[in-house]
Amino acid sequence: MELLAAKDGVNNEDVDPEKLYTTPEQVYSVYEALSKIGPMFSIAAAFGNVHGVYKPGNVKLSPEKLGNHQAYTKEKINSPLEKPIFLVMHGGSGSTDDEIALAVKNGVIKMNIGTDTQWAYWDGLRAFEKEKHDYLQGQIGNPEGSDKPNKKFYDPRKWSRCAEESLVARVGVSCEKLGAVGTYAARTDAVSAKNGTLKKQTSPYLLVAAGVAIGSIVTLRLRK
Repeated sequence: MELLAAKDGVNNEDVDPEKLYTTPEQVYSVYEALSKIGPMFSIAAAFGNVHGVYKPGNVKLSPEKLGNHQAYTKEKINSPLEKPIFLVMHGGSGSTDDEIALAVKNGVIKMNIGTDTQWAYWDGLRAFEKEKHDYLQGQIGNPEGSDKPNKKFYDPRKWSRCAEESLVARVGVSCEKLGAVGTYAARTDAVSAKNGTLKKQTSPYLLVAAGVAIGSIVTLRLRK
């Protein structure tokens, strides 16, 4: 659940800065309500973060406030855990390494970096266009000859791949900043997206046999 996160393009200059932060009481109120449903939920508390990227100095993050939320809820529920709340950092794009590190230290388990990844995708495409500009001005004709085809350059599968590789590299940077690199061993078995439970794998031979059987039934019905 997201609480009071500022949106890009919204002018809050005349608002009391403290009103832009989620309070420990508000976080606990949400925790108390959602705990009755189940334990698997996260809370995106506002600590000065905004959606979008702004000039350095225009956004003041206070990730230390997240530690206050943890301490308040810990005391309220008498939890043995130092960080009983799963916190989410919305508007993580443009944050400094120190701000991210402190947010993680205070219980952030997920960070949104939509703006940074959007730029990374575009930047990969931009770099490709800059490098191959003279090959992208027509279907035929480039520096190698007036009769040379350019399909392999303007084919969307080519330039979109470059954009995707740039995006993947940017995600890797964030994984390092979040301390996730090398933390868990890669799994070789299939895992369900729900709660990390193992999927039951169906034998490929069984799938082929089922396909043949279904095809035979359909054929027989058509002949009738």
